[in-house]
Amino acid sequence: MFKQFTENINGHQVYLLCSLGIFLVFFIVVAVILFKLNKGHVAHMSQLPLDSEQLKNANNLLP
Repeated sequence: MFKQFTENINGHQVYLLCSLGIFLVFFIVVAVILFKLNKGHVAHMSQLPLDSEQLKNANNLLP
């Protein structure tokens, strides 16, 4: 399948194939990182702006 692509590569098509490869590698790496991410950390970070205890502590620090 890929033999057809590699046989007919002209000068500019090398850049297209390299950019496609970089694009695919980037999104595969991001997907792997997202699946390995700690779910507890995600839950904690999602509650940070809504956590009233932290808002009270932040308001106490203001002059």
